[in-house]
Amino acid sequence: MYHIIVFAPLLGFLLAGLGGRWLGKGGSQIITSALVSLSAVLSFYAFYDVVVNGSAQTILVAEWVTSGALSFDWAFKIDTLTVVMLVVVNLISAIVHIYSIGYMERDLHNPRFFAYLSLFTFSMLMLVTADNLVQMYFGWEGVGLTSYLLIGFWHHKPAANAAAIKAFIVNRVGDFGFSLGIFATFMVFGTVYLDPIFAAAGAHAGTTFNFLGYNPDILTTICILLFIGAMGKSAQLGLHTWLPDAMEGPTPVSALIHAATMVTAGIFLVVRMSPLFEYAPDALMVVTIVGAATAFLTATIALVQNDIKRVIAYSTCSQLGYMFFAAGLSAYGAAMFHLFTHAFFKALLFLGAGAVIHALSDEQDMRRMGGLKSMIPVTYLLMVVGTLALTGFPLTSGFFSKDMILEVAYVSQGPVANLAWILGIGAVFMTAFYSWRLIFMTFHGKPKAPREVMDRVHESPNVMLLPLAVLAAGALGAGWLFSSSYIGGDYDGFWDGSIFLIGGNIMEQAHHIPWRDIPGKWLPTIMMAAGFALAYLFYIKRKDLPAKTARAFKPIYTLFYNKWYFDEAYDFLFVRPAFFIGRLLWKVGDGLIIDGLGPDGVSNMAMRLGVRIRKLQTGYIYHYAFAILIGVALLVTYFMFYRGGI
Repeated sequence: MYHIIVFAPLLGFLLAGLGGRWLGKGGSQIITSALVSLSAVLSFYAFYDVVVNGSAQTILVAEWVTSGALSFDWAFKIDTLTVVMLVVVNLISAIVHIYSIGYMERDLHNPRFFAYLSLFTFSMLMLVTADNLVQMYFGWEGVGLTSYLLIGFWHHKPAANAAAIKAFIVNRVGDFGFSLGIFATFMVFGTVYLDPIFAAAGAHAGTTFNFLGYNPDILTTICILLFIGAMGKSAQLGLHTWLPDAMEGPTPVSALIHAATMVTAGIFLVVRMSPLFEYAPDALMVVTIVGAATAFLTATIALVQNDIKRVIAYSTCSQLGYMFFAAGLSAYGAAMFHLFTHAFFKALLFLGAGAVIHALSDEQDMRRMGGLKSMIPVTYLLMVVGTLALTGFPLTSGFFSKDMILEVAYVSQGPVANLAWILGIGAVFMTAFYSWRLIFMTFHGKPKAPREVMDRVHESPNVMLLPLAVLAAGALGAGWLFSSSYIGGDYDGFWDGSIFLIGGNIMEQAHHIPWRDIPGKWLPTIMMAAGFALAYLFYIKRKDLPAKTARAFKPIYTLFYNKWYFDEAYDFLFVRPAFFIGRLLWKVGDGLIIDGLGPDGVSNMAMRLGVRIRKLQTGYIYHYAFAILIGVALLVTYFMFYRGGI
């Protein structure tokens, strides 16, 4: 069964990628969608088998590498953490495949697109089923490659090419940290298998190593290196700049890669490696600070963006920040629960945005939208459901998962936890504001698109709407259905040792916050309502206020609108110096020195010397006689002065 779950998408990639010309558009769509859907169905059975029947296991696929002391096989590590990710990855991938049948209907390269989607799914499955770090890294890099191919799918657009290259390069920075973490792990533990590493983690707690005269903690160093890899894939502050630009890819790509799968790989890595992180409290502190800062700062950017997909993209960065600071506070179950619920409502919002773009003839600027509520009512209703879940409206899935994260931060001890709680509460307010701003600007008010565009507005076909309905059901019901298992009383039995903790479960303490404790229990909901109220005031009742506010707080507005100038700072610090050094090495080092003194210099000298010598060959006897006479005179002079006479 697990072989089919993992390799069915690979088969779809091979059939559509190599045989797409013969299968045609329809054949490629049906085969890839059917195979990924098969994986999704079997993933639900695997979830039931592991969680209910307790059949966690390791399945050998093939012998892989033996090189000196390094030896590892290709195997599947099947436990609760794995099957949760199998359900998320395969379900969202199947929905995106089916949705893409309608969305990509007019694209001339349909087979290639569906082949890339299936290859991405296979790479992600390789990552989440890995029982050793090298296999995980193989899937990790496969995900990076396919994200590059999918983001740059419309390669005739310069912006898409630039976004694909940017995503690839920024992720290489994180991946370098991940690879160093793997090397360090092997040096310390002598193996790359996860289970032996976890078993020996406690024995290495508190040990140090010498590096340039310093003695850093071994496990802290390893965990921070691994976390750098997670920061790249999950677009955390500092390595987040690729994610919004990746919206240049087709909208189904945004839903698959940037809502539910690739960007959650970093969360999965931290949770999977919890036996190491639990013995490295300083590393957990770093995870908490970075996650909380990401949740807050990227939310400020989303407040003022006008591209509908970029608003949702920055929202993704912010929600990933919540997951990380939950993991940093050792609330791994809460981090995974928010990953699970986020997959539903964020994929719903991305695909809903795709339906809007599809209806408006590829328009993405919310300033040119409006008045769509009555024209595409089903899409409107579904996007409202996603917005309610994202903002944490009571009893939606986001309410259960996000509130647990904030409650954990509230009851945790220490200044870092307090900082995370304050930034998280601020992000709740901003999330509600920018989410309802998107709804009001897109669907309410008067139409701002040209008449010829509005005349063509229509509801999406059922092949696009039905996947949205499935996601809406998950956005509404996944919270109350699974909260007891992920974060409640069934926690220990559900996770069954796949998540490691030292000491007590912090979520137990969070569950016992009194109902009368307003900051702990009610403040997130109050801030959510306040964000909605402010957005309603600005974009429904007093539409002059956004412009007035932007003028009144112009420096802050400009800072947020320009994304805190991260791109400009990186351009100044890294891109321009790299271009300068490259151009210097090209023009001076290669052109002037190496080629100038080397091949080009020797050939040019020989050429010039040949031209001069050629001028001596005139064909006149008296010229040759004159040259002989000069030569004899020089020879005589040499012997007279340097040889002591003739």
